[in-house]
Amino acid sequence: MKARRDVYQAIADPTRREIINLLAAQPHNVNSIAEKFDMTRQAVSLHVKILVDCGLITIKQSGRDRFCEVKLDQLDEVTTWVEQSRKLWVRRFEKLDQYLTEVKTKNDEKRP
Repeated sequence: MKARRDVYQAIADPTRREIINLLAAQPHNVNSIAEKFDMTRQAVSLHVKILVDCGLITIKQSGRDRFCEVKLDQLDEVTTWVEQSRKLWVRRFEKLDQYLTEVKTKNDEKRP
């Protein structure tokens, strides 16, 4: 069985993030995606394949054309992780701020 690509690795690349943003507005075929980037159609096709492999986009046949559509629900795990990490760092910075305030107060009290 083929291992599914990791969503985090897929969105780590700025070109793939731009493709996701483009497709979030409306479906495109690979040729119309390639027109938006300064790279070959083959390079864009490779990025699209990676996004398909991780489930972030699907390809739908419509006549002779194949359209790429984004599946943003695949980003739910990433959203959850980012929010959890944000909360963790907010708490840490709040504790650091509290500590620094206490140290400053103690230092101010020691001064004549």
